[in-house]
Amino acid sequence: MTVRVLLADDESLLRMAFTMVLDAQPDMVAVGEAADGAEAVRLARALRPDVVLMDVRMPGMDGIEATARISRDSPSSKVLILTTFDLDEYAFAGLRAGASGFLLKNALPEELLAAIRTVAAGDAVVSPRITRRLLETFAHRLPHGDHPVFDERLERLTAREREVLVEVARGLSNTEIAAELHLAEATVKTHLGRVLLKLELRDRVQAVVFAYEHRLVHPA
Repeated sequence: MTVRVLLADDESLLRMAFTMVLDAQPDMVAVGEAADGAEAVRLARALRPDVVLMDVRMPGMDGIEATARISRDSPSSKVLILTTFDLDEYAFAGLRAGASGFLLKNALPEELLAAIRTVAAGDAVVSPRITRRLLETFAHRLPHGDHPVFDERLERLTAREREVLVEVARGLSNTEIAAELHLAEATVKTHLGRVLLKLELRDRVQAVVFAYEHRLVHPA
């Protein structure tokens, strides 16, 4: 399957460089370029790309608002946030807006390509620990208190599924969760899939954000 990628960045040279890297791959193609968020939203709706490489700092509509609109209006298109620093304040906002992860702008070409393939396959490119570090860094933006925030979707989870969600939010991999809960790794993967379905979430990253925002776990 060819992964169709939309590039959203206000720097034309960067878009050109990304296009050259993508078009050199047998399984990828750059289907469009946007210089600002509004154009990215319009092209995502028209072109239906598999992945949108989204810069956050663009004139007019920024990448965060564009990510939120694409996640809402074009849910089949996954967004990969491009950021300058690994704890850029925009990265957290992008994850909350519906991005499937974030990538540093100075990432190596092979890292960029691997990230695009991962996101296109429906997974997240941000490792659990990096996601947790992001949330802990911006803990002041999260709800305060000791008790979970009520959400009727949580009532859909079994006790085991809730346990798995908490361990995901703590930053454990599926292998580590399996060891912690004495389960097979395949069972953990099944539970996590059901958690995402019941909570109406797109991927592991959003599950971590959900758990923190609903105070199922607390920043260190």
